Amino acid sequence: MMETAQLRPAAARATPSLRYLPVSLFGSVMSVAGLALAWRLASKTYGADLAVSNAIGVAALALFVVLALSYLGKLLRHPELVRHEFSHPVLGSFFGTVGISVLLLSSVIGGYSAAAQLVVWSVGTVVTLALSALMISRLLNGNAAPTSVVPAWLIAGVGSLDIVVTGGALTADWTHEVNLLAAAIGGVSALVFFVLIFSRLVHQEPLAATMRPSKMILMAPFAVGFIAYVNLVHRVDMFAALLFYFALFLFGIIGYRLAVKPAPFSPAWWAIGFPMAALSNAALTYANAVGGVVLHGVAALLLLLLTAAVLVLAARTLWGLAAGRLLTA
Repeated sequence: MMETAQLRPAAARATPSLRYLPVSLFGSVMSVAGLALAWRLASKTYGADLAVSNAIGVAALALFVVLALSYLGKLLRHPELVRHEFSHPVLGSFFGTVGISVLLLSSVIGGYSAAAQLVVWSVGTVVTLALSALMISRLLNGNAAPTSVVPAWLIAGVGSLDIVVTGGALTADWTHEVNLLAAAIGGVSALVFFVLIFSRLVHQEPLAATMRPSKMILMAPFAVGFIAYVNLVHRVDMFAALLFYFALFLFGIIGYRLAVKPAPFSPAWWAIGFPMAALSNAALTYANAVGGVVLHGVAALLLLLLTAAVLVLAARTLWGLAAGRLLTA
């Protein structure tokens, strides 16, 4: 009887399966790639070893390959689950993280080959614009439940802004017009969605515990918008400063609330990584343009916080995989 009782928990334990792989996990690629780009800026600003950025960039590329192949396996084995995820009013928004991952990886690759960067950026641009158009078109069908209005909706707008973030330095004539198109789509839609989501958070029931980390995405339109705007106008002016400081303000509020009332760990926690990466890159860019001990201190602190957050999230994710808890029902 003793042996039978001891075997029951193991037998009842769910087996990890690709069927439970969430598309939102591509947020980890965005976070790691954003960290690589932040350390690349830090190498110019603080003299950090460029090998740190390169190593993180390789890790981001490897992570994307693993996740892409794994999710392709899910598509082939469980196409009905992928269709359900894609059509879901909340989960469907996270498909935008795939296109954004490709865009950010194009900047990582740009450190090695400008030609390869243009090709990868073009692929990411097509995917991102197509998904943005599809997601926004879907919302115009109406009858969206108030509870489906979540921070993840912003991914459609932020994704278009990331086209400008990663393609602003490209020199081909046609890329400038594409960047203007992406800035128009991303800027306006991100602001509209921000207002809708903010209103939902104020007037409707609180987000589920597993969704609370995604509140950090509220900061992304302003941090990403800052980088996109600077890439377009090639200077840091007062409007850029306003975008940066509001992103910093939101980070303080949302970060404090998540620290005081943390949600249980799940892949959804990766939603804090890529907005923090955007803010870290924005802070480094702003500090380089304006100067000053305080601004450089803020930029360095944000880089350290981002690095710590990605390391903790990676460790918790790997531990969850090893323990068989991550890809289970």
